Amino acid sequence: MVQNHNDCLAMDNIKTRARDILDNYLEMYNHRKTPERYSVLEAVYSMPGHFTLKELDEVLRKRNFRVCRATLYNSIRLFVELRLVICHHMADGAHYEVAFNRDSHVHQRCTVCGKITEIEAPEVQRAIDGLRLKRFRRDGYTLYIYGICSSCIAKETRMRSKMEKEKTQKNK
Repeated sequence: MVQNHNDCLAMDNIKTRARDILDNYLEMYNHRKTPERYSVLEAVYSMPGHFTLKELDEVLRKRNFRVCRATLYNSIRLFVELRLVICHHMADGAHYEVAFNRDSHVHQRCTVCGKITEIEAPEVQRAIDGLRLKRFRRDGYTLYIYGICSSCIAKETRMRSKMEKEKTQKNK
């Protein structure tokens, strides 16, 4: 229970710091502080893992806060520019995730269902930390490992078994 409480406090702190970054930017460039921008930011920082703009829009609608598509796109674009959100360009479209206060990390992406999961890969971290880059300051990295998840493998195996069973029954 203490762990969950501490996690909630840490996430609240991250949300507050993200909101402060947005506040500072809007003040610096004399942009309006609209409730829509802050609602989108709050929704983004409550999303678990990776999400699409469609999923983000659904979360906002469930909260009875409707934002026009242009506002959603413009807000996300701003959050990416401020490095509060990372955009991952995938074959099936853009996926986003919270970026502020996040370490670089490794993703597994299923080429069948499209599911993205994050994994711990200390060996990769050590290898990248040891890289000597010429005339380049590394800010972070994201690595994708493509393959087939265990759920899709199981489905494929069941389908193959079913087809083989039907084939042997036809041959009888």
